[in-house]
Amino acid sequence: MNKRIILTASFFGFIAVLLGAFGAHALKALVDGPSLEIWQKGVNYQFYHTFAMLYLSTFARYRNKLINIAYFCFTFGIILFSGSLYLLATRNILQLDFVNLIGPLTPIGGLLFVLGWIMLFFAAIKDK
Repeated sequence: MNKRIILTASFFGFIAVLLGAFGAHALKALVDGPSLEIWQKGVNYQFYHTFAMLYLSTFARYRNKLINIAYFCFTFGIILFSGSLYLLATRNILQLDFVNLIGPLTPIGGLLFVLGWIMLFFAAIKDK
């Protein structure tokens, strides 16, 4: 098991639980339905890729470069994809005027997720 990957996944899991609870309880009184759906999508994808990172930690003992790349793709994918969705969902509360700059971060984060899964695929093929 790779301690760095497990610590990162634990942190993201902890944050996802907090943000999910915040969205379900406090945020729903502050934003409209579509914004709440955007928030929830960010939480869901953060959880999916947190679990993917935990799975990555089982491969890490092989010192495979593909696992390292997948780790960074999932990490920055969570930050860009979920992070941008959180900002987009709360843009009215936060009074963000730079939404045009935030919007493109979401597909970049999504692309990183895809690349992370591809790296995991090839790492599994390479595994003996």
